[in-house]
Amino acid sequence: MTHFLERLPALARETPDVVALRWFGGRGGARVREEVTFRDLAARVERTASGLRAQGLRPGDRVLFSVRPRPEGVVLCLAILRAGGSVVFVDPGSTPELFAARIAAARPRWAATEALLYAASSGPLRRIARSRGLLLPDYGRLPVRHLYTGRWLPGVPRGARRVAAESARRPGSEPDLTSGPEPTPVPEPAPRPGWVADDPEALVVFTSGTTAEPKAVVHTAGTLGGMLGLFAQVGGLRSEQRAHTDQMFLGLPALLAGGTWEIPASTPKDDPAAFARGVAGADSSFLVPADVTALLDVLEARGIDGGAEPVVGPAVLAVGAAPVTAALLERGRRVLPATRWIAVYGATEILPAAMTEADEKIAAAGGGAASASAGSSGGPRGDLVGRPLAGIGVRIDTAVVGLDEAPGPSRDETGDAPGDQPAGEPGTGPGDRPVVGELVLTGPSLMAGYLSDLDAGKPRAAEHRTGDLAYRDADGRIVLVGRNRDMIIRGTVNIYPGLFEPRLRALPGVADAVMVGVPMPDGDERVVLVVTPEGAAPGVGTPRVRVGTDLARAVADQVGQVLDHGALPDLVVEASHVPLAGRSRKPDRHALVDLVSPLAGTVRA
Repeated sequence: MTHFLERLPALARETPDVVALRWFGGRGGARVREEVTFRDLAARVERTASGLRAQGLRPGDRVLFSVRPRPEGVVLCLAILRAGGSVVFVDPGSTPELFAARIAAARPRWAATEALLYAASSGPLRRIARSRGLLLPDYGRLPVRHLYTGRWLPGVPRGARRVAAESARRPGSEPDLTSGPEPTPVPEPAPRPGWVADDPEALVVFTSGTTAEPKAVVHTAGTLGGMLGLFAQVGGLRSEQRAHTDQMFLGLPALLAGGTWEIPASTPKDDPAAFARGVAGADSSFLVPADVTALLDVLEARGIDGGAEPVVGPAVLAVGAAPVTAALLERGRRVLPATRWIAVYGATEILPAAMTEADEKIAAAGGGAASASAGSSGGPRGDLVGRPLAGIGVRIDTAVVGLDEAPGPSRDETGDAPGDQPAGEPGTGPGDRPVVGELVLTGPSLMAGYLSDLDAGKPRAAEHRTGDLAYRDADGRIVLVGRNRDMIIRGTVNIYPGLFEPRLRALPGVADAVMVGVPMPDGDERVVLVVTPEGAAPGVGTPRVRVGTDLARAVADQVGQVLDHGALPDLVVEASHVPLAGRSRKPDRHALVDLVSPLAGTVRA
């Protein structure tokens, strides 16, 4: 199997002096801090990989990785893969218990992060780091071999190797990664199933899970290559183009297509004005919906203020990693009419899977001619996410749609389940109504499986059940109509309420706790925690919800101790009782969203 990284030395031979990476910095993010040509990038990746091997990195070794996309971090990430290692993404902000459980599940032999995060996660800065979602609990004390980026700071563990100085050295010089004191003995790597010899593990991403069973997605070199190939279809990536993004899954495909990955000084969320300046005139970019909102706010303000600078965006702007609304695309098209807007659909398990042009999605949402096939059949109009990308297989599993929750037809007129809608074939039910079921996907970017399953010796995944309820219209487009499981998406974080609610119910004074996501106009969700007081009489009818109560304030003060930073609620409200729905008498989350939407400062989409 050809490894996707074999493209890098080929580019170094074909276009040695073309800039592969361009990193912006300085005041306002307008200054170019560093440029790396394809020749230099290939050489730095190879030297760093050689240094890692000399220091003891073996094929299959897992490396904890928490480094922002910067040239130094990109080089390290690619070098780990080049040396045969597996990158385990770990985000700061987890509770110490969940972080420890994830480390135990991954069984890493190496750890890498920025010197700043080593410093922030130790000593007197721990409390500040925790409040800002930057804490990597006791990271420097892990019994592994440590790597760091950036300048040395107190808190970097003894014996840790810096990446940049080694990768920038001339050939023949002594690499930093092979100098210094002997490393601490570390545990043996986790056993690997037989398939890794043909398609080695390359990436582990924790998505959810409890301390008892952390959940992580595993990708191989082959599935990562498939992912990069699918992303190349989004916007038509090509050589000599500029891709301005902080998202690795667009930056790497652009780079391997022979283009320049421009890395902004700050994320769009942290400094949207600087990002707006950098992305102007770029060939492509990728943003999550919340970042699009921040960018458009800046550009609209510039237009209202009558600034001298013209409002210019990238030629293509792909939006994804969270639901993308037609309203957001319509606003984007109004502010940046010369930009081609694309909505991308996928999941960590298989990314990307489908895409749609802004015009098509807006027309479908508004009931125009383009949406006739999605709405005229009498079924739910839903959310058009577009046509599957080339290579993606689609199956609609109708058996999972329960009678309590089904938003559309799930059984035929005899009451029997109609069976699966075959991959690649749009289908309808009785009376030409669309067949609704769980969306099931396959394709070249399909994960190898979940970490716990693979380490237990289970076979590779054959498909991914998305949890989204959907149908395919007469044109073969995928239309979502709901979810078969509870999940909140805020920014790029998937929040599974069922994992956190038991901890919240254990807080003093709390009888019940339910987390809901309130949709916002840009497709993002605001997380609201609804709690009920102990000792309250059973409620009937519509609950009474209030903010600012003693219980709501007390819970808001304590959630940081029991929730990951990425799952912290935007608002805590007290309810007289939790409404129930269906024969299963589960919490009626839809009713709660309607009740708390006015309090959350937005309206339900």
